[in-house]
Amino acid sequence: MISIPPDAPTPIGRSPLFQETMADVSRMAPLSRPVLLVGERGTGKELIAARLHYLSPRWNQPFLKLNCGGLTDSLLETELFGHEAGAFTGAQRRRLGRFELAHRGTLFLDEIANAPMTVQETILRVVEYGSFERVGGSETVEVDVRLVAATNEDLPSLAANGRFRADLLDRLAFDVMTLPPLRERPEDIEVLSEHFALRMSQELRRDVFPGFTTRASATLLGHSWPGNVRELKNVVERAVYRTDPGRKVDNIVLDPFVSPWRPAPSREAGNAGPAMTDGIAPPSGPYDFAAHVRHLERSLLHQALLANDHHQKRTAAFLGMTYHQLRGQLLKHDLIGRE
Repeated sequence: MISIPPDAPTPIGRSPLFQETMADVSRMAPLSRPVLLVGERGTGKELIAARLHYLSPRWNQPFLKLNCGGLTDSLLETELFGHEAGAFTGAQRRRLGRFELAHRGTLFLDEIANAPMTVQETILRVVEYGSFERVGGSETVEVDVRLVAATNEDLPSLAANGRFRADLLDRLAFDVMTLPPLRERPEDIEVLSEHFALRMSQELRRDVFPGFTTRASATLLGHSWPGNVRELKNVVERAVYRTDPGRKVDNIVLDPFVSPWRPAPSREAGNAGPAMTDGIAPPSGPYDFAAHVRHLERSLLHQALLANDHHQKRTAAFLGMTYHQLRGQLLKHDLIGRE
């Protein structure tokens, strides 16, 4: 009998795309074949990997994780496959790797595109034959591990350019799940915002969360969320803790770096644009230059207002405008009422 532990992470959403993703997870979970998760940063790839594990017959066995992007080549190799005593300087005793520790369970490898070719070759052998040798050893270790890998890269293009093993890609891609970005499932923004706000209120030991004002909700729904769910979580939690207890959240700070005293970009920043445009993404869908310009103007105005506590004269000076020029822009972009 499969049973999900009460403390297991649970994906949250109600959009049609979210429901389709959960249906795909339910179909994939019972199999012991590899799964490749593809998606932008912050789309919840680790959460989906955990769901695949806890809905599978392996649910009561180990679920281990490793990020392939944060380790040197040699360290990644020993983390995955372990090493024998004396394999290298400082290896005083045998150490088991993640594949061995995840025996009969699931191993999640994030940022698989960053794994070096030599490590990819050994991963291929484990996926294909279920065996490997520890670093510095000759004994064959046999394991039964379901591999779930994730990336935000286009692996077929990397394989075509010789930067990723095509044979490993063939093994990993028994099935591929591409996770939709948050901007493509706006129905989930409200439910996720409420969830993160409630959890932050509990962390702050507040009895209730009064909710969001209409203005705050409009800001959340109007943002393109280039950082996806992870960015939304940071924005909501920041807004909740900055709001006095018992009051609805009204002020949403999308970019915490926006400030009239923000340091200018260093020379090493190259051709980076003005600081306030960092992180502003164009609207999704077919490219529309005029819509992109409107999006940029509105985002810059909104962020400048936030940086100046909605004091319009200070905001005008901050943007190098007259007060009446600013008022005209705010009216144009529906950022103030038309008295």
